[in-house]
Amino acid sequence: MTTFNKKSGLRSRWQNDLFIALFLVLTGVLGYLALEFRTQWDLSQNNRNSLSQASIDILQKFDGPVQITVYATQQDLQLGDIRGIISNFVSVYQRIKPDLILNFIDPVEQPQQAQSAGVRLNGEIVISFKERKERLATINEQAFSNALVRLARTGKKQLQVLSGHGERKMDGIAQRDMGNFNKKLLETGFESKSFSFADQPEIPDTGILVIASPQTELLEGEVKKILDYLAKGGNLLWLVDTGPLYGLLPLAEKLGIVLTPGVVVDPQADRLRVPSTFALGTLYGSHAVTENFDFITVFPFARQLIPEENTDWRSVTLAEAAPQGWVETGPLEGEISFDEENDVAGPVGIAVALNRVVEDREQRVVVVGSGHFLANSYLGNGGNLDLGMNMINWLAGDESFISIQPRVTIDSRLELSELQLTLIATGFLIALPLIFLASGLFISWYRKRR
Repeated sequence: MTTFNKKSGLRSRWQNDLFIALFLVLTGVLGYLALEFRTQWDLSQNNRNSLSQASIDILQKFDGPVQITVYATQQDLQLGDIRGIISNFVSVYQRIKPDLILNFIDPVEQPQQAQSAGVRLNGEIVISFKERKERLATINEQAFSNALVRLARTGKKQLQVLSGHGERKMDGIAQRDMGNFNKKLLETGFESKSFSFADQPEIPDTGILVIASPQTELLEGEVKKILDYLAKGGNLLWLVDTGPLYGLLPLAEKLGIVLTPGVVVDPQADRLRVPSTFALGTLYGSHAVTENFDFITVFPFARQLIPEENTDWRSVTLAEAAPQGWVETGPLEGEISFDEENDVAGPVGIAVALNRVVEDREQRVVVVGSGHFLANSYLGNGGNLDLGMNMINWLAGDESFISIQPRVTIDSRLELSELQLTLIATGFLIALPLIFLASGLFISWYRKRR
């Protein structure tokens, strides 16, 4: 019996020792795996604690370390632990790109470094990559990723904007101008310059020519210079409004595009409580500009563009609108209805991309049948800004760069009416206590009966 107890005790001790050893090994393996392989799940609303795919794609364009220098004190009177806030924000990017190096400099303790860097605000960020620098005074995904886009671009991309004929101004604040679009261009590394043939005899071949809805007739010599620019392989963005072309018909003929008279009417827009003359772009062609693009776009007072088949240009209709609408050739007065004899049934093409090879270089052109599309008044509608930026990126040969839009945070607040608040208060303060009291009295009465 004693021998059996000894054997049983040894076996039990051996089993305990083996269990402890296996437990320690398992703990070590799990610790190693936790260090080597990191997995996380973002359960927040709208995934606001993780990066968008566009930001991830931008990070993957950098072929070396990116230096982030933050000039911030240990504590900020308004924001508190500003360094912790920035560290947590940057850590999301560092999970994708580990060589995103973050350094902090206290502008109070090291004023000379802050002064030499031109720092003016507590919490100002300087991002450096290969001798190029970008500054940030605000911290969010849109601002940070746009700064990375500018760093990733090789040199400034220029837009030469034709002026002198009442065109939409790229830096204008009027409703018909394109100042808001220009701000987005500046944020993402583009630079726009207005030029007039009166001051500059030739079109600079430094980027993209923009013709934005002229309002007066171009001179014959000016049109010839535009055609010469096109013949040499220059890239072009042409925004065309309804009405006369003001001398630019030869340009349309060179591009092989027919611009039909009339205004696109979209009954679907009327159902969405916007004017029926606001054509809604819902059908997009297969092209780099519209790849993975699924937003509704708005083209106010648009005209139809029909690319002709030719051996010179390869054309793709980027956007079609009004599948249930038509091109209205009559006056836009009173009740507008489809006229089978004169009007053209939808869907209607309103944006076209063209490309060809000129002297071993690809030439790119985009024509949009609505200058209002990128105007200050309508830029915020639907996906207008995104589509406009995609057009510019494609024309600049940078279609891989995506316009980063702010992530919309879903409102998590619970808003209740006065009646709902009264019902909740009555339920918790009166009804619920009465129910508990009645239950207690019933249980007491029931026990006494037994």
